[in-house]
Amino acid sequence: MKHKQIQSALSRRHVLGIAASGLAASLLPVAGWADDDEEDAGASGNTTPALANTGLQGKRVVVVGGGMAGMSAAKYLRLWGGSGVTVTLVEPDALYVSNIMSNLVLNGSRNVSGLQFSRDALSSKYGVVRKAASLKTINAAAHTITLSDNTTLPYDRLVLAPGVRFDDAYGLTQADYDTRTPHAWRAGPQTTLLARQVAGMANGDTFVMTIPKAPYRCPPGPYERACVVADYLKRTKGTAAKVLVLDENLSIQAERHTFETAFNQIHAGTIRYVSGVSHISIQPATRSLSYSDAVGNTQVVLAKVINPIPPHRAEGSQAGGWLANAGLNNSDDGRWAKVNVLNYASTAPGASDIHVIGDAASCGMPKAGHVANQEAKICADAIVRAFLGAQPDPAPVANSACYSPITATTASWLTAVYQYDATDGKMKIASNGGKLLVNGVPAAATESSVINGDNFEDMGTWFKTLMQDTTA
Repeated sequence: MKHKQIQSALSRRHVLGIAASGLAASLLPVAGWADDDEEDAGASGNTTPALANTGLQGKRVVVVGGGMAGMSAAKYLRLWGGSGVTVTLVEPDALYVSNIMSNLVLNGSRNVSGLQFSRDALSSKYGVVRKAASLKTINAAAHTITLSDNTTLPYDRLVLAPGVRFDDAYGLTQADYDTRTPHAWRAGPQTTLLARQVAGMANGDTFVMTIPKAPYRCPPGPYERACVVADYLKRTKGTAAKVLVLDENLSIQAERHTFETAFNQIHAGTIRYVSGVSHISIQPATRSLSYSDAVGNTQVVLAKVINPIPPHRAEGSQAGGWLANAGLNNSDDGRWAKVNVLNYASTAPGASDIHVIGDAASCGMPKAGHVANQEAKICADAIVRAFLGAQPDPAPVANSACYSPITATTASWLTAVYQYDATDGKMKIASNGGKLLVNGVPAAATESSVINGDNFEDMGTWFKTLMQDTTA
């Protein structure tokens, strides 16, 4: 069974075709998209595509979580499954706030309201049933879930896309994140708070941010944020303002060449990057922070703004959480849900009809918005195939792409094509020729060779197209 996504007609677009896997095509970031592509990017949002005629009847899928993964899954389950597949999206919030591009709120280029997206098209165009509630419990044996309003929903397949929750860390609490030391790693009020704090800095002040050990949401995001803040401070406060980046990882986790160039050249003298830190402790009242450096020496810093990005985990995976209670947080550390990447079904015992996608899943691919959209399509395709008595696509392909602003007018990009490797059941980066190994070395992601304004303009086209594909 093959599915074809209706694509908007962007000129000079570099498209990754994934027809063989039954997935929609995915954009690769390529310098040189025309400015007038921006207008065309939303063209498909004005049409109502026909649902597939699969002949299915009476199939029920419940999707929990309305982020990039959940919205994409709900849309494509209806589009590919047809009218006989009832899809219910469980999500308490009326609007989705994009984490993608939210770092640009910190320099005033965007605001949170401009990152809000309605889910109305999922209902009006695709017939997705929406339920304004959150998940309380899962009864896998009975194929039912109980919601926060105490209603019960039955399902034939359950798709979980809950996103992440943030640990109390470094001596901080959730209240500290909300009021004094925002992580702003979920776009919304904390993003606005952090933007106000940065705007209130003066020349000579220090902005300190911390990066947790991988895996975490959006691998290049922290380094991108450091660049955006550094650029803003240089332009508006003065060259004596500083950005200190404390990374618990031993090295930059994504776009290493790009960010080494940004830290050591473009923002030299403003950004100081320290890797391999540990034992971070933060006193929010005094805005002081201590940590151990890579050789074990204790360092103390006083800052005007402290932006800790704390360790995070799948929502519900904490002790007593609904994911943990259902036994679905089955990674070695209990923080994530392990899945079969052919269909994103949980690998936990008795949970083959429960699928986990997006940031909550442990699947070998980055935790990022574009990836969540891709995982949702693999999952939706596999569920429709299962309803039709077929096996999942044996060779799924996915694309991970993102842009990173480096200044208020320049950006870089990173892309990778992932292919299924049957030898160990994982998705792995492939080269342009489709090879997992190049001269005996695993293929690697590709990053832009330049940081420039063309990339910054193309970033808007990429973002608009991705959000159209997910929400419209």
